[in-house]
Amino acid sequence: MSPVSPVSSTPTQRSPVTLPFTTDEGFGSRATLGMVVLASDRTLENEIRQLPLPGVALHHSRIFNETHVDSHTLMAMKARLPEAAGLLPSEFGFSAIGYGCTSASTLMGDDAVAEAIHTAHPGVSVTNPVRAAVHAFRALNAHKIAIVTPYSEAVTLPVIERFEADGFEVPAFGSFLIEDDLVVARVSADSVATGAATVLAQADADAVFISCTSIRLFDHVQRLEDELGVPVVSSNTAFTWHLLRSGGIDDQFPEFGKLLSSH
Repeated sequence: MSPVSPVSSTPTQRSPVTLPFTTDEGFGSRATLGMVVLASDRTLENEIRQLPLPGVALHHSRIFNETHVDSHTLMAMKARLPEAAGLLPSEFGFSAIGYGCTSASTLMGDDAVAEAIHTAHPGVSVTNPVRAAVHAFRALNAHKIAIVTPYSEAVTLPVIERFEADGFEVPAFGSFLIEDDLVVARVSADSVATGAATVLAQADADAVFISCTSIRLFDHVQRLEDELGVPVVSSNTAFTWHLLRSGGIDDQFPEFGKLLSSH
């Protein structure tokens, strides 16, 4: 048997080979976009990621929310929004950031949402679904908006009043009257289509708005527009469109409806 050499108690001094490197722009060569989405979100992230966006980096943070939706639970997010926005590192150099809750943004107001996000990202363009929808309908030259929401009456009415305050007519609206955000995320596309047709049949309108970032609609917007004969805008199509445009991205996606085909 060969003798075993004793293990040295003195560590061997070793150094790595110094390797040269270069850098490039990495992800986000065209834009870096941020989203603050609800902790209960199962829709907005999945829908926006359906779009092919080469050169666009998309980062998200989550904000705690109660799944029971009422004015109290929605407004409770106002105090949490600066912290959630701060989880998006300012070093990334965001081109635009959006807060993904329609009803809470309506109650807080655009200025309060922007102020909360600006605590962590001063000067960055900020959007939210209801602000985005207002810009969307102006871009579409729509004045009379039929609205579908999933909310209780108490949460629905401020959304209607917001559009009216911005100069739109709301000749008809309807709601599924759901107070659980987890249920809203499972409302079928057929139910949304039937709801939109029902509301539109009540009065003449230039467009339909499907409110709430938990409502799924991306895959069905074009079919619904063909059936109804007017533009159909959801919280998520409006939010996505305005976030991209605010971040300097003018890509168009005709397969996802008239809005995402527009500048």
